[in-house]
Amino acid sequence: MLTRLAPTDSRFLFRPVSSEFVGVLKQLQPDDWLRPTVAGTWRVRDVVAHILDGMLRRLSFHRDGLPPPRPGRPLSSDSDFVEFINDVNAQWVTVSNRFSPRVLTDLLSTAGSELADFVEQLPLDAPALFPVSWAGETISEGWFDVGREFTELWHHQAQVRVAVDVDPLQDPRYLRAVLELAVRGLPHAYRNVTAAEASTVGLIVVGRSGGRWTLRRESDRWTIWEGAADTPDAQVSLSEDAAWRLLFNALSEVEATREAHVSGNRDLAMPLLASRSVIV
Repeated sequence: MLTRLAPTDSRFLFRPVSSEFVGVLKQLQPDDWLRPTVAGTWRVRDVVAHILDGMLRRLSFHRDGLPPPRPGRPLSSDSDFVEFINDVNAQWVTVSNRFSPRVLTDLLSTAGSELADFVEQLPLDAPALFPVSWAGETISEGWFDVGREFTELWHHQAQVRVAVDVDPLQDPRYLRAVLELAVRGLPHAYRNVTAAEASTVGLIVVGRSGGRWTLRRESDRWTIWEGAADTPDAQVSLSEDAAWRLLFNALSEVEATREAHVSGNRDLAMPLLASRSVIV
């Protein structure tokens, strides 16, 4: 049975995830901060700095009303937007090389606490600061914008944990919320995929945080539902670990194909393995 996705309330998840992450950072040795991560060329210290940057931006732009910086030139395409975001991110990571691991940790601890204070008092239906572009939205609901911020915190702290061989967060609520938010980007990933009316693509994520979701073709668009169709035209099954790595750009196409169990119409399933819930 398919049901519409309800809003995902991530407001009270920021504080415990941030707090546990700070605990991990305080235990790292100097060499750990220089380990490579799945985030491209970024080392552990670069990923930590990026998390801090996101927190400070959210506090500055959303809580304090500071206007976000304007691009130096008009953004006329998605690639222009991606380039702009990448440049903004790279600027902070470069500056952060002046900060010691202790300074980065202390700043992240303070910013994480203040960010939790802020989002916890936001009404669930508060206006969004930014639309969620990876879901193809030009206007988003506030809970989705805040949720997108939570997915950033969660998946980047997960990247660090993988890099330094620390166990993942144990509470399944955190990854479950991340997955509930991330699958909302699937209809946008399928925007150029044509199929017969009422065609369905199922996603099964196996694990304590997992679930079942279904893409359904309706008229000229795809929609996302919770639950499983009786006879999906295509189906993809992933472990919860592979699912977050896929959706947050930490699996190559070859790795994704190896990790996924695909049944039914393979051509209809493959765009799911190329979907991402981040700006790329």
